[in-house]
Amino acid sequence: MKKLSGGVIILIVLAIIVMWGIGKYNGMVKESQKVEKAWGDVEAQYQRRADLIPNLVETVKGYASHENQTLQDVVNARAKATSITVDINDEASLKKFQDAQGELSQALGRLIAVSESYPDLKANQNFLELQSQLEGTENRITTARNAFNEAARSYNTGIMTFPSNIIANMFGFKSKAYFASKEGADVAPEVKF
Repeated sequence: MKKLSGGVIILIVLAIIVMWGIGKYNGMVKESQKVEKAWGDVEAQYQRRADLIPNLVETVKGYASHENQTLQDVVNARAKATSITVDINDEASLKKFQDAQGELSQALGRLIAVSESYPDLKANQNFLELQSQLEGTENRITTARNAFNEAARSYNTGIMTFPSNIIANMFGFKSKAYFASKEGADVAPEVKF
């Protein structure tokens, strides 16, 4: 059996290190793409909700025309929420988006509450169907946001752990932001009778 020279051993070790680095880099790219895909799913669900709103507003308008301020609040909140561009690498950008979506959710909640004062509206099949679709969409949004957070967590863990963080820093992989619960969401609401 021949002995390997020192130069050959060094080349083999270098080749192993390069192959490891390529594997880590490709893994980070795949994880980053999973986060991008998960974000696309979140956006699709928010867009689905935004697309339902004009029909819901028109249906309510037919029954509750003097609720103009509530209707206008929903329209304005929708416009604000759909105008924000998000950089998922930036927590402030994601928070701004999340806040705008929260305002839209609150405006929609007030719109749905208005329906309680209008028995004919509550019985309207179109309104009931839109309300059901909206509820389903809210559930899809929650699921998509959870999947996004999980993809971001997996990616962030991958780029922050040693020795992968060396490759991540070399190639400029940045951590992704998370959706966070609103302040005070951990405190149960107080109910008084």
